[in-house]
Amino acid sequence: MIRNAVLCDMIGIIEIVKEATLEMHLSNNYQWDENYPLIEDFTKDIEARTLYVLEEEGIIIGFICINRSEPLEYKDLKWGLEEEAFIIHRMAVRKSFRWKGIGSKLIKFADNISEENKVRHIKTDTYSLNIKAQSLLEKCGYIFKGKINFLGKEESFYCYERIFKQIL
Repeated sequence: MIRNAVLCDMIGIIEIVKEATLEMHLSNNYQWDENYPLIEDFTKDIEARTLYVLEEEGIIIGFICINRSEPLEYKDLKWGLEEEAFIIHRMAVRKSFRWKGIGSKLIKFADNISEENKVRHIKTDTYSLNIKAQSLLEKCGYIFKGKINFLGKEESFYCYERIFKQIL
């Protein structure tokens, strides 16, 4: 079940962040580190009701943040639509639940939120070294839109977009 996160979910969320960060670092991907994402980021997401968790049998197995807060760095890219979009900011799946379609389920949830709110597109980004996230986004129908420099990282971030043509 996917639902809005609450503060008491923080332990499970941080466990997932630690697992994901360690796995990223083992692949020389330093997208997440001691500076990002922080507990404060998730607390703000929870307070704004933009963080969602996927829970099974009382265990948080994944999360996704979906809001309308577009990074300034996106402005120089050629997006498919010039209108407000939903943005996916932070997403991860508990290690023991990976490769079971959980990431796709979270992305589909974001797509549904967008369609329900008559928002015709979603934007997101991922570190250029995060091959797994890129593959997931492409598998879910997201199109590569360009590169940005972001968060003081050495490598660029790849930006993706999905447009929902059936929304009028």
